[in-house]
Amino acid sequence: MRIIATDSMKFFRALILLCSIPAFVSAETSVQVPLSEAQQKLRAELAGKVQISEKKNAAACAEADGWLFFAAEFRLLSLGRFWGDEAPKVSRSHKPDLADPIPAIVDFQKQLQARGIDLLVVPVPPKAAIYPEKILPGFDVRTNDAAPLLHRFYEELRAAGVDVLDLTPLFIQNRDDKRGGVFCRTDSHWSGLGCVLAAQAIAENVRGKLAAAPPQKEYVSEWKEVQIDGDLVGLLPRDSSKPASEKIPVRSVSEKGTGAAVLPDANSPLLLLGDSHTLVFHDFLAERAGLVDQLAQELGFAPDLIGTRGSGATPVRISLYRHSLKNPDYLAKKKVVVWCFAAREFTEASEGWAKAPIAK
Repeated sequence: MRIIATDSMKFFRALILLCSIPAFVSAETSVQVPLSEAQQKLRAELAGKVQISEKKNAAACAEADGWLFFAAEFRLLSLGRFWGDEAPKVSRSHKPDLADPIPAIVDFQKQLQARGIDLLVVPVPPKAAIYPEKILPGFDVRTNDAAPLLHRFYEELRAAGVDVLDLTPLFIQNRDDKRGGVFCRTDSHWSGLGCVLAAQAIAENVRGKLAAAPPQKEYVSEWKEVQIDGDLVGLLPRDSSKPASEKIPVRSVSEKGTGAAVLPDANSPLLLLGDSHTLVFHDFLAERAGLVDQLAQELGFAPDLIGTRGSGATPVRISLYRHSLKNPDYLAKKKVVVWCFAAREFTEASEGWAKAPIAK
C-alpha cells in the first residue's frame, strides 16, 4: 500500500507541474508547442509510469487489453524539448556532448549528399503515440497528438534539410485494420501490417529519387499467420503475469516462379539501414516478411541491407563505414539510403549521437 500511495503522489505532482506549463518554447526558434489538457494528462501519466517501472527495475509496462509497452518509449513521450541546449539534460547518452541528435543526422545527410546520395530518415513511431488510450483511457489520438514534441523535432530536421518520413498519420489511419493493429501487442516492433504500410510509404517516397531502377523482378505475396513470443514479456516486472504467445498476420514475399526468398542485393542503388525494425520478420520472429522483403515487393527489386539488433543511432552508421572500408566502391552504387530506427533512440541511445564518417 505504501508503494501505491507514493507512486500516486508522484503522479499527481507531475500532473500539477505539467498543467502549470501552457507550452514548451524553442529557445532557437521561439516557436511554441502548446499542449492541450489531454496532452498534459497523458504526459503526466507516462512520467508516473516511468518512475514506477524504474523503481521496479522493469523495462516494460503492461497496460489495458493486454498491450505491453517499452518504458523507454514512455520516457521519450513524457519529455519536453530534447534537442539543442536541452538535450544533455534529458538524454540517456553517456556523453553530454553527444546528446543532441540533430548535428549527427545533418552531418550524415550532408556526407551522403556530397556523394550524390539521398537520405530518407524513417523514425518508427512510438507504439504509445498510436495507441495512447491503452495508457490513458479516453485519449483520442485522432483529435489530440500524443507526440507533439516529437513532431516539432521533425520540423527542425526538415528545416535543416533532412527528409523525414513520419509514419504516424498512416499508422493512426490504419491502427484498427481488419488484420489487426499496426504494432504487435506484446512485442516492441511494428506488426506485419505495420511493416507493409511502412514499405509502401517508403517505396512511394524513393521512386522519384531513383533515376534508373535496376532490372525488375516479379514477386508474389500471401498473408500468413505466425505465432510470436513478444520481446516485452520478459521485460515486465517480476511480479507481473506473463501474457501467452501472440498470433499475428504477416505478408510473405517470394520471387515469382522460383519461390526463392528475397536476398539483400549489395549492388542495389537503395540501401536500407537501421535497427531491428529492418530485420524483424526477415530473420527473426518470421521469415520472408520483413521490411526488405516488402520493399522488394513494392519496388520490383531487392534493396541492400545493413541492419542491427542494437541501436540504430550511431552503431549502424559505423557499420556502414566499415562496409565502405572493405569495399571502396561500395557507396558509388548507392543512390538512396533509407535510415529506419525506433524514434525512442532520439533520447534513449546510451552511446549518443556521434558524427561518423561514411567513407575514408
